[in-house]
Amino acid sequence: MKVFAVNSSPRHEGNTFQMINEVLSVCAEAGLETELFQAGGRIVRGCTHCNTCATLKKCKFDDWINEVYEKMKAADAIILGSPTYFFDLTPELKAVIDRCGFVSRRDGFSLSRKVGTAVSAVRRAGGITTLDSIQHFFLINDMIVPGSTYLNMSLSLNEGDFQNDKEGIKTMRRLGENIVWLLQKTNG
Repeated sequence: MKVFAVNSSPRHEGNTFQMINEVLSVCAEAGLETELFQAGGRIVRGCTHCNTCATLKKCKFDDWINEVYEKMKAADAIILGSPTYFFDLTPELKAVIDRCGFVSRRDGFSLSRKVGTAVSAVRRAGGITTLDSIQHFFLINDMIVPGSTYLNMSLSLNEGDFQNDKEGIKTMRRLGENIVWLLQKTNG
């Protein structure tokens, strides 16, 4: 079984990256294959709703989004991570959500019944909106969304703050355990 994660933070080794890695380490310890894709800082365009994906079963724009979609399609669980920017997710992750969302629906609802979860690093506020935006993607794609002991966020502004957030680390570890448990139950 495979867990695929997307880090949309332009700080490739920042708090969002560390949060995702905490979850992935629990999954790897349980024997799951894991992969992390660094989307943050990459040039990307949003969806134009041209509907070409209905015929192509991929986005007509030839950039890294099609690679991410194929990895999502091949995974059993998907983690999408974003820092909170002005009370919401990064533009890179919004492009992933919109473009992969349309393609998956035109490709036979290919993400249906996969496990999907969100994580967000947040300075003070807005993290709930960020998590909500990401989780709507999972819910509209008929996916299973696990929870944890608290919301999947960390109060982390400066690089490395997550490592001092004991509750955030505990939350990410439990999230990883819940992903493993769900995958074991559903893929038996």
